[in-house]
Amino acid sequence: MDLRVRRAEKGDIPRITELLVQVDMVHHNGRPDIFKGPATKYSEDELCAILKDDLTPVFVCVDESGGVLGHAFCIHKQEKNNSVLTDIRTLYIDDICVDAKARGKHVGKTLFDYVISYAREHEYYNVTLNVWSCNASAVKFYEAMGMTPQKIGMEKIL
Repeated sequence: MDLRVRRAEKGDIPRITELLVQVDMVHHNGRPDIFKGPATKYSEDELCAILKDDLTPVFVCVDESGGVLGHAFCIHKQEKNNSVLTDIRTLYIDDICVDAKARGKHVGKTLFDYVISYAREHEYYNVTLNVWSCNASAVKFYEAMGMTPQKIGMEKIL
């Protein structure tokens, strides 16, 4: 399969929305007490604004026919003049999804490698993300990509 990564465009929004629902359902199935399911966290208008903003680049992985197989939503983050934290520039992966039908075909690795290259090219210090512990396959994937825990969120359900 010939895969290519590019910036997402307005015409990709319907497909991106389908993938966002898949992400939500993974989380809903793992934590129905938190995630409503099936839902998408962005409206079409919000997605249009996100796609236009260079501080929130969205990348899609497409096959040889141009079909969107996965996406990576990224956000530029930087603490400036913080009394404790340094002024490093971080590229945060807010959302990454590979279509359930395309898993195991290196779409995730292709997207992830592209994000890393983009971050290096734009001189970010690091790439970070959050992953829900109920999504064991995602945790395993990110570990295989060389990611390590930076901080751990904990909870006690009352």
